[in-house]
Amino acid sequence: RVSLPRQRCHPTTTPIRPQFAFSTLCSSSSLRKALREAQVRGEVTTLAFVVMPDHLHWLMQLEVGAELSNVVGAIKAVTAHRLGKRIWQGGFHDHALRQEEDLMKIARYIVANPLRAGLAGRLADYPHWDAIWLKG
Repeated sequence: RVSLPRQRCHPTTTPIRPQFAFSTLCSSSSLRKALREAQVRGEVTTLAFVVMPDHLHWLMQLEVGAELSNVVGAIKAVTAHRLGKRIWQGGFHDHALRQEEDLMKIARYIVANPLRAGLAGRLADYPHWDAIWLKG
């Protein structure tokens, strides 16, 4: 994978046992905290994310010097350490966004995952998401 400074990416990653991985508040909170910490370290700017019970969608922009594989690997390592077990499948899927792609449309798609999956009737009823442009 090639990581370019200020590249906008949409990585998706899945746990080993997806049906149970992030179904608790503790496990989901641990992952959300790891995403915030990557931003605090200056590796990424998080644009949107949703933690589903069985996967993570993350829309972000890499900052100068950050490598996508290292950032995603660190998120997975920190989360697994905090939860005290190996939880992630190896690798991840990513989509590097072209400049002209509509970020708001992609963010809406990401955060609407719980609605499409039937986990909530309204986005405001699902606590495991955030987007810089959207409110529940």
